[in-house]
Amino acid sequence: MGSIPDPGELTELAQPSFDDFQRQTSLMTSCTLLWKELSDHFSSLEQDLLNKSEALNRKICSLDNQTNESLNVLRHRESTLDDALQIALRDIDKRTEAALAALTRVKEDVAEGDGDGEVDNGEGLMLKLKSFCLNMDALGFWGFLIGKKKELEGLRAEMPDALEECIDPAKFVLEAISEVFPVDKRGDKGGNDLGWACVLVLESLVPVMVDPVLKSRMLVTPSVKELAKDIAEKWKVSLEERGGVENVKTPDVHTFLQHLVTFGIVNSDDLQLYRKLVIASAWRKHMPKLALSLGLSNQMPDMIEELISKGQQLDAVHFTFEVGLVDKFPPVPLLKSFLKDAKKVAASILEDPNNAGRASYLAARKEQSALKAVIKCIEEYKLEAEFPAESLKKRLEQLEKVKPEKRKQVAVPANKRTRASNSNGGHMPPAKAGRLTNAYVSSFPAAPTFVRSPSHGQYPAALPPYPSPPHMYGSRSPSYAYSPEPAPAIAASYPTPPMNYPAYGGYGNVLAPTYQQAYYR
Repeated sequence: MGSIPDPGELTELAQPSFDDFQRQTSLMTSCTLLWKELSDHFSSLEQDLLNKSEALNRKICSLDNQTNESLNVLRHRESTLDDALQIALRDIDKRTEAALAALTRVKEDVAEGDGDGEVDNGEGLMLKLKSFCLNMDALGFWGFLIGKKKELEGLRAEMPDALEECIDPAKFVLEAISEVFPVDKRGDKGGNDLGWACVLVLESLVPVMVDPVLKSRMLVTPSVKELAKDIAEKWKVSLEERGGVENVKTPDVHTFLQHLVTFGIVNSDDLQLYRKLVIASAWRKHMPKLALSLGLSNQMPDMIEELISKGQQLDAVHFTFEVGLVDKFPPVPLLKSFLKDAKKVAASILEDPNNAGRASYLAARKEQSALKAVIKCIEEYKLEAEFPAESLKKRLEQLEKVKPEKRKQVAVPANKRTRASNSNGGHMPPAKAGRLTNAYVSSFPAAPTFVRSPSHGQYPAALPPYPSPPHMYGSRSPSYAYSPEPAPAIAASYPTPPMNYPAYGGYGNVLAPTYQQAYYR
């Protein structure tokens, strides 16, 4: 019989089986955690897919609704075109009769001597504008408009109603402003800048061309839109010929940008050009709104920072309020920085030795202008609680009392002008030197012979009681004669147009009085 093993003894299989159990347990735990992690991950993916699917469904439903609404609006517009046309024709007939009747009354008043044909009140202005628009007289309309700049507010109020009388308002406006836009046909002798008139007409055209049903769309015919695009391209070419953005006038820039917005021809490829133009003319009141209409809303933060870096904090404040970035660019620190820079400029003016007499006045004017602009900005945007303007107003009152210093002039007797003594050395120039720029005054005495100018009449004889009376000047010169002392010699001939004679030596900074030209020998 074999021996029975002792239960207390450890067999060789006991230890390996326990280690295997621990390994199995650890593996099962890892598998459980991995399974849970994978399960959560797939659940998250499934939920994200469900959310995106629901969002897409909502967008599809929204687009379907918008499409249906747009189609319904288009069907409604198409079904009512005939009725709208008949209404428009009846309105045109009524307006034409009213305008002709009013013009007839004006002519009757002129015939009776009650006026000169020009009606200064608002009704007369409106009738004139409507008459040009009804007749599609673009050149007459433009000529009348540029002569009424003093009535700008009245024109701005009446212009949209007048343009509605045109058969084709868009084409009418393009023809009206063609004299100065895109290129000023008047050339170098154009005279006054007429950008204000172009902007006024283009702004007034916007409410006329807005679709009464779809407010976001402009009713511009394809032919007129192509014409407007060609005009915009010509302006850009002329911009390069004039030396780029830095050399173009702000009214021209305003006209160009308003032209793009009015006719809806903004080009996304030219956004950088639009940005440069807006920054260069940022002080213009309407530039922030134009910038948004040009599609520059995403670039607004960078544009505001650029304005601040250039020291145009006040313009930056206007931009921040227009685009709603007040939290990112607080206005009060910008206004204070603007005033600080203005004071620095004023201090530099005071230190300028070339403006010793007017330095205090010029510095006061500079600071005064900055204070007025900041006070107006505070009142416009209701910033009194954050930036009280009382101290600014007091400082403004102090600066308004500063007046320019007047140079003191040396009083010189007219008939008893004394000369420097020969013993003291030096010869005194004549009291009435001619208005010559290149006159050479000799320091050596010469013969006291005076020769009249060939272009003047004979000089009258001297008045008594002067002994040995010398010749005197004609009617434009003061009524006193030269002293019979020797006059300085002047060589060469001189031009006829009078010029200011430079300051005499020995009389401080007082300029010599100007007299009629004379010739000496």
